[in-house]
Amino acid sequence: MKYYLGIDVGGTFVKGALVNENGEILNKSKIPTDSKIGGEKIIYDIADFCKNLASSYGIELSEVTGIGMGIPGIVDGESGTIIYVPNLNWRNFKGAELLSKLTGLPVKLSNDANAAALGETKFGAGKKYNSTVMITLGTGVGGGVIIDGKLFEGNKGAGTELGHSVIVAGGEPCNCGRRGCLEAYASATALIRDTRRAMQKNPESKLWTVGSLEAVDGKLAFDFYETDADAKAIVDNYVQKLATGIVNFANVFRPEAVIIGGGVCAQGENLRLPLEKILKEELYASGVGPDVELIIAELQNDAGSLGAAALAM
Repeated sequence: MKYYLGIDVGGTFVKGALVNENGEILNKSKIPTDSKIGGEKIIYDIADFCKNLASSYGIELSEVTGIGMGIPGIVDGESGTIIYVPNLNWRNFKGAELLSKLTGLPVKLSNDANAAALGETKFGAGKKYNSTVMITLGTGVGGGVIIDGKLFEGNKGAGTELGHSVIVAGGEPCNCGRRGCLEAYASATALIRDTRRAMQKNPESKLWTVGSLEAVDGKLAFDFYETDADAKAIVDNYVQKLATGIVNFANVFRPEAVIIGGGVCAQGENLRLPLEKILKEELYASGVGPDVELIIAELQNDAGSLGAAALAM
């Protein structure tokens, strides 16, 4: 049995898992991401973390076949270079080379959303498919594309920024500097913004049951969908905007399945079914060309670590 280490680097924590060749997690843990200490020192922390993940399971690090690492930024996986991660002070940093030197193991890198997509496709909700598109709905909107079982990353790993495809020309401002991006409509942040706007316009809305604008979260509008007109309008608009992005990606890549993940997907079938309806209605050559399934991710917080391990495989 071969062993792999999957490392999911985040701005607050570095999560890691010791995984076997079947995608079974044998040991997992996390350590704080100390962004104040500078980029290179973080890799030293990750090297120690890798050793501890192996030793606490009862094996030597030398028994591990390889390490994969998902990075929250632009990564050139081919050269092992971390191009740009502002939060961790990484710019044109040979992170894979340093981690390999410290551990004695081969190291593969990719963007964290790409890693999550690979994890869900190989070991999660998409494991029966060879081609998938995954969209992650959280503070922002991320994405990853798997074509014929292989991760598609674009030139120097900078592609598949699905959240920054424009769905409304001249629309809501996005953190990337453009207007009308999918992220500006389909993120949990956008749901919170739209809910607060509706509450400010209508002091009689049942959404005020939460008490204050500061208490609004991404699920509030869904909670009152059946009983409040404002909540229904917010959710219906959210679904339509997200579905527009999903149909666009389905038309471009024509995957076997689109996987949606992230905190908003806790709504389950209340979210998936209306999205699926629009996908079937608006997909190019629907009913004539190949179908595109719409499924919800199932690995949750382990998708990044498992996907990182899959990079090493």
